[in-house]
Amino acid sequence: MKRWHTALAAALCAGLAACASVNSRPVQKAFMHGSAERQILVMLRLPPSHFRPDESYTGGYDAHFGRDARHRVAEQLAGEHGLQLVAEWPMQSLGVDCFVMEVPSNDSPAHLVKRLSSDPRIESVQPMNLFHTLGYNDPLYSLQPSAKLWHLAELHEVTTGRNVMVAEVDTGVDLDHPDLRGQVAVVQNFVDDSPYVAETHGTAVAGIIVARADNGLGIAGVAPQARLMVLRACWQVSAQGAALCSSFTLAKALQFALDHNAQIINLSLGGPRDRLLERLLDMALMHGVTIVSAVDPRVGSGGFPASHAGVLAVAGDDERNVAADVLVAPGRDIPTTIPGGRWDFVTGSSFAAAHVTGLVALLLELEPRIQPQQVHDALISAGTSGASADRPTMVDACAAVARAVGACACGCAVAHATRSLPYR
Repeated sequence: MKRWHTALAAALCAGLAACASVNSRPVQKAFMHGSAERQILVMLRLPPSHFRPDESYTGGYDAHFGRDARHRVAEQLAGEHGLQLVAEWPMQSLGVDCFVMEVPSNDSPAHLVKRLSSDPRIESVQPMNLFHTLGYNDPLYSLQPSAKLWHLAELHEVTTGRNVMVAEVDTGVDLDHPDLRGQVAVVQNFVDDSPYVAETHGTAVAGIIVARADNGLGIAGVAPQARLMVLRACWQVSAQGAALCSSFTLAKALQFALDHNAQIINLSLGGPRDRLLERLLDMALMHGVTIVSAVDPRVGSGGFPASHAGVLAVAGDDERNVAADVLVAPGRDIPTTIPGGRWDFVTGSSFAAAHVTGLVALLLELEPRIQPQQVHDALISAGTSGASADRPTMVDACAAVARAVGACACGCAVAHATRSLPYR
């Protein structure tokens, strides 16, 4: 599968995010002036406060209690080790404050991580990682209509994803695009050294999920009545739409999604394993949030976060030799929204993941109690027939919805499974 490409150097010039929010302290040195390869993340514990086992994932900790004390500890650590304190953010769901620190040129991040890991004041410490989006624009490809393949018009007679909250963690979305206007419920920018802007990848993913239906324009999203939470945690680094994200920007976005009751989180991106992000993903899964991630075809495991246990890993339909538990969805020649009120064709596992995110929203409207593992089981068993070694099985959207409602969802135009899911 092709991908948007860019050099890491260009990304670093574009910059990483600092924290500038009412929820964080302005410790700022401009984050964009730092280098991700020389930054580490240091977690300090939040003290438990009136914990009760029936509370939500944010209820057991006081985000503000002792913040000054933790900040002083972070400053002490920075001074002791010659680090530059760059930014901080509270991760209430994990019971920690996360501090970004930059390592001096005469030392190495790996050495600092090892040294700091034995300090009893520190809950955990890790290097800063970079992640990239997984797709590219290519207007030379011919149209392959996913609406026809998944019988969207028939599905939308049964479910449209009404009021399901979907968090898209990506680049900026064009909020004024005629096919997206009014479809976005929440907007937050976590790339704080960069003003919010409409960007290619995020706009394309948003259109596949929630583009308006029956408006006489462009396309219809898979879940046109879902509510989209746009969380800009990645930044565009080339005119073709290539984008990068960091451990810190992604962690802030995931914490925000948890705090604001997202039911689905779309992560059309990939990178190295990241302990902080793994912990946030586990917390989301524990609370019934379905997480959809794009598979990186160049990585044997599919890359992270697609490889993380409990995450719905999605590959495009032009991929070969995908693992048995990977979902396959339309990812080639997909018409969708792009900035400037336009439409174009895109290809990549990012956009296959967007299809599955929309499909999960359709299922959640029908059955809000469905859990992430049940979603996976429904989708992996609802595959089209005729798969072969060089033609992987694609998710059958009609069959998946039919399993959720226990009846044929697409006029029985094709053979669909109708056995209800276990929760019904």
